[in-house]
Order: sequence, then structure tokens, then C-alpha cells
Amino acid sequence: MKLNVGGIDRILRIVAGLALVAWALFANGPVWAWIGIVPLATGAIGFCPFYPILGMNTCPAKK
Repeated sequence: MKLNVGGIDRILRIVAGLALVAWALFANGPVWAWIGIVPLATGAIGFCPFYPILGMNTCPAKK
């Protein structure tokens, strides 16, 4: 499993994931807000399973 999620992408995923999970936990958000676990996990791990399918990679190339 190669890293395929780059710096800014990871930060955005983690922030969005935390916001959705916090909304679900603390503000009685809708049940679908728990989907925030997915971007949170992919941002923390650095791998998105859909990127290879789409042919994407936001991780900078190693020299």
C-alpha cells in the first residue's frame, strides 16, 4: 500500500473528518455525519482506496 494522499489533501481530509464527527457527537448532527470517519482515516493513514481506481495521486513524487 503506497501513500497516495499528499500534504494539503491530508490536512483537508482530517479537518473535514473531525468537523463531521464533532458535529455528530456534540451538536446532535444527523447520522450521516459519521461518514466523517472515512476522510479522517484516509487522511491519517495517507492512503485513499479510490485514488488508484481514478488514477489519481496527490502525494509528491519521491526523488
